[in-house]
Amino acid sequence: MNPPIHHPVPHPGPRLHWGLHQAGDPAAARVERRWRAPVVLALVGTIPAFYAEMLDATPPLPAALAYVLAAFIVALALGHTALRAVRPLRHLGLNPLDILLTLGLLAAAVLPPSMQSPGSLVVRVLVSTLSLVRMLWAMQFLVSRGGLVYMMLLSFGLLGLCGAGFWWLEPSVHSFGDGLWLAFTTAATVGYGDLVPTVAASRIFAIFVVLLGFGMVTMVTAAIAATWIETEERRIERQILHDLRKQIDSLRAEIVALRNESRSAARLAAEEREVRSKRQPM
Repeated sequence: MNPPIHHPVPHPGPRLHWGLHQAGDPAAARVERRWRAPVVLALVGTIPAFYAEMLDATPPLPAALAYVLAAFIVALALGHTALRAVRPLRHLGLNPLDILLTLGLLAAAVLPPSMQSPGSLVVRVLVSTLSLVRMLWAMQFLVSRGGLVYMMLLSFGLLGLCGAGFWWLEPSVHSFGDGLWLAFTTAATVGYGDLVPTVAASRIFAIFVVLLGFGMVTMVTAAIAATWIETEERRIERQILHDLRKQIDSLRAEIVALRNESRSAARLAAEEREVRSKRQPM
C-alpha cells in the first residue's frame, strides 16, 4: 500500500504593517481603535516641531518635547495593545515599524540642529515620512460607507493647515490666501509658477504637501467611489430582501398547504379505520 502523500501547506512570508496589526485579535483591535486619535494628535504636533527646529539655530525645547511626547504616545499605544493581545511578543513582532517610529522620534529629539548636521536632517525627514504614513493609516477607517463628508472636511482642514504652514515658512507668501493657494497648487501638483517655495524649510514642507496631496486625493476618490458603490449595494440589498420575502411567503404558503394536506390525510385514514372496524364481525 502506497503511503499517503502530504502536500506542504504554503506558509505566508513575513509582512510589514504600517500601523498596529492585531493578527485577528478582537480585544487588541478594540484597544488600538481607542488609541488612534491620541496617536494622530501626537504625531501632528511633530510637524511644527520639525520646522521650528529648522528655523532656529539651536533645537528649541518645545520641539524636543513634542518629539518625546509623540514617542511616548506611540510606544504606549503599542504596549497597551500588546498587553491586550493573546500573544504580546508576537504582536510586537508584527509591528516593527511602530517600534522604529518610536526610536526615530526619540532620536529626532536629541540630535543636533538639522541646519548644522545633514545626518540629523535626513533622520528627521525619515521620521516625518513614517509619521505621515502612520497618520494616514490611522485615518483609513474614514474611507467607508458614509465617510465622504468626513473625508471632505478632513481634506479642507489639512489644506488650511498647509496654507498656514506656507504662510509661516515661505518669505514670498504674504497672506494666508497666498499660502492656501500655494498649498492647493502644490498638493494638486499643478505648479502654475506664480508662487513657489524659495527656502529650504518651505521646500521640504512642499515635499510632504505633495505626498499628503497624493494620499488625500486617493482617499477622497475612494470615499466617492464607496458612496457610489454604497448606492448600488443598497439597491441590490433591497432587491435581495424583496426576493427573500417572496420566497419566505411562498415557503409559508407551502407549509400551510402541507399541514392541511397532512390533516386531511389523517382524517381520511381515521375514517377508513373506523369504517373497517364497523365492518368486522363481532
